Amino acid sequence: MLVYGRNVACEYLKKVEKVRKIYLLEGFRDQKLLSIIGKTKIPVVNCSKNELDQLVNGVHQGIILDVVDFSYVNVDQFYEEEDCFLVILDHLEDPHNFGAIIRTSEAAGVNGIIIPKDRGVLVNGTVIKTSVGASENIDISLVTNLHHTIEELKKHGFWIIGTGFENSVDYRDIDYSGKIVLVIGNEGSGISPIIQRSCDFMAKIPMYGKVNSLNASVAAGIMIYEVVKQKKG
Repeated sequence: MLVYGRNVACEYLKKVEKVRKIYLLEGFRDQKLLSIIGKTKIPVVNCSKNELDQLVNGVHQGIILDVVDFSYVNVDQFYEEEDCFLVILDHLEDPHNFGAIIRTSEAAGVNGIIIPKDRGVLVNGTVIKTSVGASENIDISLVTNLHHTIEELKKHGFWIIGTGFENSVDYRDIDYSGKIVLVIGNEGSGISPIIQRSCDFMAKIPMYGKVNSLNASVAAGIMIYEVVKQKKG
């Protein structure tokens, strides 16, 4: 898998065993990164800008790493964690939204993120770049069936909070103590009906302007920090 960007490279080079090769722009001048690279035995390939542009479809900032594929964790590891806070993404499609949610979740101390194997974005180079490497510091689980996973989480004492406008209450009026799962829906269709029926509460963020919806990653950020505020308060 190819990942790119200077901040991402800094994160990955803390775990050199995950890096197989480095593609570097000819004349690369970031002395901090050059110093780190110089202390490793990772093969370096010097490339023209055009050659780098052909490797990835994104702003690579002169450095691309060939790394081992992303390692997902087993969802079972979350079941017995005390006061656990998880985020489920219900078939999110935009890698930039996914990356932004990873970055916010890691910064807020979320225990883990759960995503489905099908019909949604997986962890890729764009997601990692948008997360600024935070994907390396948070557990992400890939599951076959979201509905089944939610039912298992409920058996282990988790409360499931969905996001939407139908049959919902103000997100600030919900008690987030205990083990919590926050479900963020698809950018276009929101949370699927079967997942909605599994939710214990549906939360809404009040809108005071003329636009009646928020970007998925923005809504996730607002909700995540409300949960954290209550848990830490």
